[in-house]
Amino acid sequence: MRVVAIGLLVGAITAAVAVLIPWLPDQASEEADWIDFVFWFTTVICIMIFALVAAVTLYSVFKFRVRPDDDSDGPPIHGHTGLEIVWTAVPAILVTAIAVVSSVALAHNESIPDDHLTVQVTARQFVWSFKYPQYGGIESGILYLPKGRTAELRLNALDVIHSFWVPEFRQKQDAVPGMETHVAVTPTKTGRYPLVCTELCGLGHALMRTKSIVLEEAAFEKWARDRQGPSAAGSGG
Repeated sequence: MRVVAIGLLVGAITAAVAVLIPWLPDQASEEADWIDFVFWFTTVICIMIFALVAAVTLYSVFKFRVRPDDDSDGPPIHGHTGLEIVWTAVPAILVTAIAVVSSVALAHNESIPDDHLTVQVTARQFVWSFKYPQYGGIESGILYLPKGRTAELRLNALDVIHSFWVPEFRQKQDAVPGMETHVAVTPTKTGRYPLVCTELCGLGHALMRTKSIVLEEAAFEKWARDRQGPSAAGSGG
């Protein structure tokens, strides 16, 4: 039991260090909260299990090692029913907990309110384009989103599989030729965030980058109105 306690203590300290250090990009969407929670929930479980197994392994290596000149047979061991039940039940419980937490997060992040913004996202080698049907079909090479309003991104690919990802939003979704995929994003911070393709899509894959600009609601509405004006003939940023 002392070895188990030491393993759990080391695991707890390591998990605390892992959680407290800001490894991940800043959160800039409501969906990011759930995704990060699932990530750290799973990570802490993995760290604790690894520390426990490592502690028992190291203890066994030093406690039960034989002398170099000892050629005798080891004692017969027929197993331990209690231990076998524990190391079968505990992983099953943990995996079930991860599945439940992941399902809740997925259900929450896939829920879209009725007053959402719709953005048609088109991916092609090697550019992104964004169309806003609710604003007269205006188009842009940059993804503009209003803060605090859920946006449903409808992804289509014209050639090969691409993958939409803004690290600060955490949401990632493939754009697949011949079908439309969906992902919801509710920005919580204004700013400029890199938008990249994370699916190897050809020689120009590394250049398939643009940005997402999150504006206050009033500023977004102004941008949309300006794009709908006579001077908005182009489709750039």
